[in-house]
Amino acid sequence: MPELVTSDVTLHVEVDGEGEPVMVLAHGLTNSCRELAMLTGFVPGTKVRFCFRGHGHSSSPLTGYRFADFARDVRAVADEYDATVAVGTSLGAGAICTLVAEDPDRFEKLIFLLPAGLDVEFQYKDRLLETAEMIEGRDAQGAMEAILSDPGRVQRYVSAPWMRDLDEQMLADLNTEGVPRAIREVVDDRPLRDRNDMAKVTAPTLFICRRGDVIHPAEIGEILTDIMPNAELLMFDDGDELVAAIPMLIGRVAEFLGT
Repeated sequence: MPELVTSDVTLHVEVDGEGEPVMVLAHGLTNSCRELAMLTGFVPGTKVRFCFRGHGHSSSPLTGYRFADFARDVRAVADEYDATVAVGTSLGAGAICTLVAEDPDRFEKLIFLLPAGLDVEFQYKDRLLETAEMIEGRDAQGAMEAILSDPGRVQRYVSAPWMRDLDEQMLADLNTEGVPRAIREVVDDRPLRDRNDMAKVTAPTLFICRRGDVIHPAEIGEILTDIMPNAELLMFDDGDELVAAIPMLIGRVAEFLGT
C-alpha cells in the first residue's frame, strides 16, 4: 500500500477505482481508511482513502492532533492525488471544514457524513476520554473487546444488533498508540473558529445526518446547510433509518457527483 510522507507524519493511503472525479475520503475518530471501503466500490471515480495520523496504519507522533493537524493530513493527500472532491465522516468532516474555512475554493464538491463539531466546545468529550482510557495500554484485540463490552454500547446492540458488526469492522485496524493521543487533544479543540466562515464555501455540499446522535448532533448539518450557499441536507430519524437508506444514498451520492 502506498505511503505519503509529510513533514511530521507518514500517512497510509489506499486507492480504488479510476477516472473522474478523484475524491479524498477522511474517516472518523478511532477508525481507519477502511471505514467506507465497503461502499466506495459502488461510487464511480477514483477513491483515495487514507488513515489520519495516529489512526490505522499511519504513524503516531507524540503530539499534533488538533483539527489544524488533521486538516493538513487531508490537504496533503488531496494535493498528492489532485482530488477535487472531499468526503468526511465525523472527525474527517471537521478536518475538511477546518481546511475549507481557510481555503474555500480547494474542492469542487463536498460530502459530510455525520459531522461532529462546529465552533463551540465539544459537549460529550467525557465519553471519548473514557474510550481513550479503555484503549491505552492494550493490544488491538483487547482494546476492541473493551470498547464493545462498554455497557452503553451493549445496551444499543440489544435494539440494533447490526451496530455491533459495524463497530467491529470500524475497530479492526484500531491504533492503540495513536488514538488515545488523538482523543485527548482533539476533544479540547473545535473545527471552526467562526461558523460563518463556511459561507465563503460555494462548492455544492451534501450533508447526511441523523437525529438522536449525541456525538454527531443533527443540528450541525442544519446550521451549516443554512450558512453554506450551495448545501443540501439529507436527514434521517435514527441509525436504523440511515442504514436502511444506504442503497438510496449510494445512488444519491453518484447523482450528486454528476455521474
